[in-house]
Amino acid sequence: HGGMTANGARGEVSARLAGAERKLCLTLGALAEIETALGVEGLDGLAERMRRLSARDLTAVLAALLRGGGERELANELDTAAIDPREAAEAVARAFAAAR
Repeated sequence: HGGMTANGARGEVSARLAGAERKLCLTLGALAEIETALGVEGLDGLAERMRRLSARDLTAVLAALLRGGGERELANELDTAAIDPREAAEAVARAFAAAR
């Protein structure tokens, strides 16, 4: 299920979401968007919050990471996209791991 590759140099990962390979990247802009969406500040607060994401939180984080990777169209259509929640959670986790 879902082969993924990482480009550690840029902190970018690719994940199969909604039937196609997508790029996710934790850019500074994405991080700011995620902090705002989740109501946290800094990576420590974010790490703690990531352990208990609601579906709405996961959607917000995934959208920010997709925008960071240049996938604006999918990011704007997440509410209606056919995305497996487990694949979404794994893609998000991998994007954060790649950014370390």
